[in-house]
Amino acid sequence: MAEQNGLKSLLQAFVRYLLAGGIAFIVDFSALMFFNTVLGINHLVASAIGFCLGLLVTYLCCNKFVFAQRKMEDSPKTEFSIFAIIGGVGLLLTLLFMWLFKDVLGGLWSEFGITQLFNYVYSMVLGSPMQEGTCVVALSKLLTEALVLLWNFGARKIILY
Repeated sequence: MAEQNGLKSLLQAFVRYLLAGGIAFIVDFSALMFFNTVLGINHLVASAIGFCLGLLVTYLCCNKFVFAQRKMEDSPKTEFSIFAIIGGVGLLLTLLFMWLFKDVLGGLWSEFGITQLFNYVYSMVLGSPMQEGTCVVALSKLLTEALVLLWNFGARKIILY
């Protein structure tokens, strides 16, 4: 019974983390697209800026409604430092995966029709298609976020919450 309650609690926290992550993702993704497409900043730099903004949003959400208990509640500076270190590893993973998915595999997305399919769905939802290069960046970011989410949740749950 205790195992079921523990699993249920973990799943509830993960669902709340997904919601918090969704909010942070909107901030992160919007910043990436703004800095990259509007200001012309390199996609890796723009991705790092977006990630840092998303990190701040995630920290606030985690402490307010994601996790029921905080192991370091009495040491907020230490808690945030560890949270940021985990986020720093997540940032390195973000940069690695963005490089891999866009710069290494980006040409294959088009070759196999993946960007065309993604762009079709995108245009159905938002009404207009993306440019090819922007589509590859967006698709790469979505795949990257899914992988980094697992790292961030697991490490934060084990170490901080």
